[in-house]
Amino acid sequence: MSEKKAYTQAHGTGKYDKATGLLGKYDNVRRFWEDQITGIFLRPALNNLVEEKRRRLERIRILDLGCGSGEGYDLLMDVTTKDPAIYEYITSAITQDMLQEYVGVDINEDLLRQAEEYYGHLPKTRFVQGDLSNGLTPELTEKPPFDVYFTSFGTFSHFHDHQSVKIIADICKHAPERAIFMCDWLGRYSYEWQDLWHHPLDKEYFMDYRISYIYPEEERDKVDVASFPLRLITRDEIIKIIDQASKESGTKIKPLKFFDRSIYIGRHMDTGEYNANCPKLRLPANSLFEGYVRTDLESLLVDYVPRSGFDHLNNFFEMFFMSCNTLVQYTISLLSNYDSKKNNLNDIPEILPYYPVPLKEAMEAMRRVIEGVGWVPWGDVRANVIEPHLGYSLRKLEADLQPGTGVGHGLVGIFEIRK
Repeated sequence: MSEKKAYTQAHGTGKYDKATGLLGKYDNVRRFWEDQITGIFLRPALNNLVEEKRRRLERIRILDLGCGSGEGYDLLMDVTTKDPAIYEYITSAITQDMLQEYVGVDINEDLLRQAEEYYGHLPKTRFVQGDLSNGLTPELTEKPPFDVYFTSFGTFSHFHDHQSVKIIADICKHAPERAIFMCDWLGRYSYEWQDLWHHPLDKEYFMDYRISYIYPEEERDKVDVASFPLRLITRDEIIKIIDQASKESGTKIKPLKFFDRSIYIGRHMDTGEYNANCPKLRLPANSLFEGYVRTDLESLLVDYVPRSGFDHLNNFFEMFFMSCNTLVQYTISLLSNYDSKKNNLNDIPEILPYYPVPLKEAMEAMRRVIEGVGWVPWGDVRANVIEPHLGYSLRKLEADLQPGTGVGHGLVGIFEIRK
């Protein structure tokens, strides 16, 4: 299969290893932005599930479908019960004493070996090889049901819609009386692949996807990067799949939340392979979270280029990117107006009343952070405090302004299965 070849090739580069920072699969944006946003949206459902299981004196079983290198384990176990105050310890939604078992299943042997390397020593983790294209395998359905059926980073985009229906129907049949199910596709209308927006909505559309982003820019044209098809989808298309799976399984599937992940900094923003007008945002966004590295903040500004015939999408992206630009420019202005001798701001730019509420909140937060720490003379407070907070503020804009319709790199649905 082409996707097996592509992922094996990516694994062989060594850039799928768990090194973090400015480049690679597990870069700063992945850890501090994308995974955190997923956790924020998943938090309410996990909190409710854990509380119910605790009352029943039961523990939680997790099935990670398309687990890859097992990163879903960290993502789920790092979801916190809330955003803690500064005096509190962070409490995980699923603590170790509440976890009964985490099972990861994937088709790729190389990624499973890497998962075993990272997590195989943990007593409650287990990894199995399996092809999900025809539904849950007997090895999974013969085991006790799971409380969380989890996918991440476009797992369902590997399947045709009828295959997704079969997998979800199998999950519903296998699940206990109540379970959480999270499904993850690639969004149909990401700015990263604006060149592909024109494909008709009445047909399944699979893009020709390349994992070229893991290579430095100077190497991309020199490497024969394998490609494979991935389904691009909208919320309405997912709802049709869910409704069909519900009908075939005879089980109620309640949507809890849809959200767009990685609107501002999707993986292919930097490659420009599917939209030559994309700004190269991933590296400067990674730089915001990198210690003792100062970022050229103007490199975070986006000159959005609309596509004719897609007014509703252009209106959203204009609003979104202009909000991000306004926050960045406001931060630049605050930094340039901070008097390090008097330890105050000489001038504070105006926050206009008609700005979206999340933008006004983020701008106010940046002002208070800069006023609060700008006077600190050691430790490069700009690189280590102010810039990371700008990253978190941009993340807040993405989380609060996203419509959950398919305008990001990923489109995620969180559902509750009830019997």
